[in-house]
Amino acid sequence: MNTSDTSKSFQKEFIETVIKICILGTMVLWTLLIIKPFLMPVLWGIIIAVAMEPFIAGVAAMMGGRRKAAAVLFALVVIAALIIPSVKLVASSVDTVQSIATAMEENTLKVPPPPASVSEWPLIGPSLSKTWTQASINLETVLKQYGPQLKTGALTLLGSVGGGVKGVFMFIISVAIAAAFLATAEKSSAAIEKIITRFAGDRGEEITSLATATIRGVMQGVVGVAVIQSVLSVIGMVIVGVPAAGLWAALVLVMAVIQLPPILVLGPVAAWVFTATTTVPAVFFLIWAIVVSASDGILKPLLMGRGVDIPMLVILLGALGGMMLSGIIGLFVGAVVVAISYTLFTAWVDEESDASLADTTDKAE
Repeated sequence: MNTSDTSKSFQKEFIETVIKICILGTMVLWTLLIIKPFLMPVLWGIIIAVAMEPFIAGVAAMMGGRRKAAAVLFALVVIAALIIPSVKLVASSVDTVQSIATAMEENTLKVPPPPASVSEWPLIGPSLSKTWTQASINLETVLKQYGPQLKTGALTLLGSVGGGVKGVFMFIISVAIAAAFLATAEKSSAAIEKIITRFAGDRGEEITSLATATIRGVMQGVVGVAVIQSVLSVIGMVIVGVPAAGLWAALVLVMAVIQLPPILVLGPVAAWVFTATTTVPAVFFLIWAIVVSASDGILKPLLMGRGVDIPMLVILLGALGGMMLSGIIGLFVGAVVVAISYTLFTAWVDEESDASLADTTDKAE
């Protein structure tokens, strides 16, 4: 074969290769664009499945080995726990808005005067007491004065409600995906391990085990503790009659996941309780708020998996970054994904250090 034929053959193969790569790249990009809206729910579903697998295995054993039934039962219970409070919260919010709108149209909306103790609050007390008093005397004037701020606040609140509904919907999708993985745990685990082994080689099984331990440790020690603190918070708020207790509990959940003390939310709520109820229940609620906020110091060592030592700064960055990227689901997924990356990176660094130390020792000998 002469040089000209060789050149033509190379050009033909090169053009065919470029075309194949372009087609493959287009298909991959197209697929990613299609599944992009479901990427976070799928990741969250996998994380939930990994974290809950031991529990579901135990439930399935009690049900005579019916793993699919246990997975479906788990999904139904969690989805019901998500939907029922969400529907009640939305319905209550709609009713409140409608009643306020009706009262404003009929000019029957009245604002009670502020308690005397409001003026004693630090920083905002005097100005808040003055504005509150004006509203109790002439609400229309105050609404005109603060109209733009109230409009902005209302739009922000509506946006938050819409985002919350979307987050609940995504959570439901994630739970359904987790149930599908849990129903076929062995096949799912084998498939994931096979994929990881394809990239990591012989260390695929080791990396899979390390990632699994990290997921369960973070889910128990961070997300689990946050859920417990949120539930304890809402119990205390319901007992003393705090309005919108579910909303405050959701804020406590977010604070706990991003490793900030829940007292940042419960403290102002406790201050309100002192103005709305008698001293005894207010003091008890303040003590309850302090105990709930400090409980992570006891719960985390008990629930965090052994051998899983993730710095809180890593969890904070992962949670905040995930929330900015993908909303409420990203809050949880980000914390877990960054924790896994940190754990794998630390294991790799330690392995390299051990290997270098071993080489140095061999040369010295």
